[in-house]
Amino acid sequence: MAASVDRRSFLRSAVAAAALAGAPSRAWASGPQRDGVLDVIVIGAGLAGLTTARDLARAGNDSFAVLEARERVGGRTLNHALRNGAWSEVGGQWIGPGQTAVADLARELEIETFESEYRGRSVYRYGEGRVTVRTDGEVANEPQLTAELEALARALPAEQAWNADGAAALDRISLADWLDARDARPLDRLTFQIASILEMGVSPSRLSLLHFLTMIRCAGSLARLEAQKDGAQERRFHGGSQLLSIRMAEALGEGVRLGHVVRAIRGWDREVVEVVTTRGALRAHSVVMALSPPLCERIAFSPALPAARRELQRRWPAHAPQMKAAAIYPSAFWFDAGFNGQVFAVDGPVIWSYDNSPPDHRLGVINAFLRAGEMPSDPALAERAVTRVLADSLRDDRLLTPLEFHVQDWGREEFTLSCVSPLPPGLLTSGLMPALTDGVGALIWAGSETADVWRGFMDGAVRSGHRAALLALQSLRSQRRA
Repeated sequence: MAASVDRRSFLRSAVAAAALAGAPSRAWASGPQRDGVLDVIVIGAGLAGLTTARDLARAGNDSFAVLEARERVGGRTLNHALRNGAWSEVGGQWIGPGQTAVADLARELEIETFESEYRGRSVYRYGEGRVTVRTDGEVANEPQLTAELEALARALPAEQAWNADGAAALDRISLADWLDARDARPLDRLTFQIASILEMGVSPSRLSLLHFLTMIRCAGSLARLEAQKDGAQERRFHGGSQLLSIRMAEALGEGVRLGHVVRAIRGWDREVVEVVTTRGALRAHSVVMALSPPLCERIAFSPALPAARRELQRRWPAHAPQMKAAAIYPSAFWFDAGFNGQVFAVDGPVIWSYDNSPPDHRLGVINAFLRAGEMPSDPALAERAVTRVLADSLRDDRLLTPLEFHVQDWGREEFTLSCVSPLPPGLLTSGLMPALTDGVGALIWAGSETADVWRGFMDGAVRSGHRAALLALQSLRSQRRA
């Protein structure tokens, strides 16, 4: 349905477009309500939910509310404030070629980007072994394996790959199974293992080959998916990625209601839906669920959702715990020795570290993705474990004594559960995937997981928000014509 509407033309003529950019305190959700009923309730104030609300406002609709369980906006993006006014992103953070939806949003919000720092030598660790390679932001995958994967990915449609010829066979096996069948070398297994854990939070044995291919398909190539140079990790946002959500929320004002945990949704099969929260109930004609499927599963729906949707929510990976650390230093001194801060490790507490310093280098910052099972629970021991890997790998004991050290454990976030959705073999071709996006009564599904392009990325979240807003507006027009 959404594909039949030209979003750019529609929004260009919206009467509220100019007002949104210059009215940070306007209480959009306090707009007209008919008999106490809002037009739209959006659940979730991450990129998807806030994009939905922003599009509604730009289209001239001021009868909505955005409900967020946390006491902050941003969802799976989060900035950690550092000294000297610097920041470090502890959630999703990058933008790369082809991610036009989030790029357009950033331009509209006047948020600039800058290039990630990746020039120099990277270190690969395997047990006690250590190999130093000058990668300059590129990924050293074996050419033949890369060519085979990209050929398989190109044969898939850009959308709904589970309907393609041969999809079931590709979904029946894991990425590890595919590598085993090709007798991949240890170094190649290392690079794919690290890529799988970084992109999806799980090892290749738990990741559907078809799912991995769909990620390559949307990126355009394996290198673009994994690399910093010309890849999905190429650029960062000035002020951190959470600033996108903060700017949108500021413009929406009181329309964003924090600390509203949704417990139940009643009457989704009727003209007016009731949303029950920890701070009272609201009613609306449409409800946009800008949440991951596992979080939707925590809400009590009355009547019960259709069987396919319930089964999808139950089977969707609920826990792909990701931990991200930030070690802060007086300067980015590792560049002086020719290193770029990147350490790739097949075992131990660190999966991948990388330079995350602010663009003016007022501080030096190394971020690291961590293996939750390898991390000590004691904060001091956790810091020691991570900084020891950095110091040993980059040959500099100054890395043992950071000015600050922070860890974000997304697996402990009650209203996140998981940063990513590593689909296991069999789920994509289970017949349940249409339920991921098919509307149910007054319910509209959004969130990065629902995007056809750049699923699991910030760009996918923004795209899903645009789609949800269009569907909500179409539904309202249909109701008013009836």
